[in-house]
Amino acid sequence: MSIESRDAAALPDLLDRGPFPDALRAAIRARGLGLERLRQRLRSRGVSVSLATLSYWQSGRSRPERRDSLVALRHLEAVLDLPDGALAALLGPPRPRGRWLGSVGDSPAIGAFWSHPGPVEEAVREVDITWDERLTRISQHDRVLVGPDGGEQAYVSRQVLRAEADGPDRWVVILHTDEHDRPPPTVRPLRHCGLGRVVNRPGAGLMVAELLFDRPLAKGETVITEYELVNAAPCPVDANYERKFRLPVREFVLEVCFDPAAVPDHCEQYTRDEHGVETAQPAELDRSRSVHGVALNFGPGCYGFRWGWTVDVAVC
Repeated sequence: MSIESRDAAALPDLLDRGPFPDALRAAIRARGLGLERLRQRLRSRGVSVSLATLSYWQSGRSRPERRDSLVALRHLEAVLDLPDGALAALLGPPRPRGRWLGSVGDSPAIGAFWSHPGPVEEAVREVDITWDERLTRISQHDRVLVGPDGGEQAYVSRQVLRAEADGPDRWVVILHTDEHDRPPPTVRPLRHCGLGRVVNRPGAGLMVAELLFDRPLAKGETVITEYELVNAAPCPVDANYERKFRLPVREFVLEVCFDPAAVPDHCEQYTRDEHGVETAQPAELDRSRSVHGVALNFGPGCYGFRWGWTVDVAVC
């Protein structure tokens, strides 16, 4: 018996008893559809769902709970030739929602916005992310320093966080570089934090670091942390910088500062939402050869700048 036949035989019982991810996975296999084809069928109905979201739904990592996700689920039932409400009935009542948005089961997973989520999720297993969803992102300000050779010399980041439960004691930083053969940056805690565990994955261009607060936070308490990531010369010339938010941030400021010898001749600001839809617009540098953008109530999604030179900058 083929896999499709086995899943088709098991499907009626799974639709009757669940659980939801098993029933969804069996329905997809019974129809013989891959996730990409399934996404295309949904798109033809005017519904945009990312591959990561479909994967997380069928694996049980997350489930549809937001209004737009439940609308997408109705279309998904139709594409899979299932009775109306067959999958929705397996969800049961909504999960309890705490004051922090990250407690909702529909939140993207840690690696959702990375092109290769597997190595990211593997690396973060070696640090403590227990409190990540108990910290509301009130404000974040990233400043990127680009040197005379066009390389990104350093990144300075300041964030204001609020605890939504007693106990948060750390913030986890994830950095990816395209140049996998270079040493990872040095992490320098600057204010109200110290360095905890650091995980390096040179082959994947990944670094994950814990920033430990001065003390655990009480519920409702805020903390301001600041740290710096410094690259060793020659610095990586990535020509873009983006911050990934799997949980919303009330205010995000991104600033890119260029050396006079490496002023780009084109620059644009872009965002990419949780469904992978990107928007971009030209960005003008100011007199100090810097560019900045401000996003309010942003996320989940990615916010960044990219830039370039018609003529390559000189390597110092």
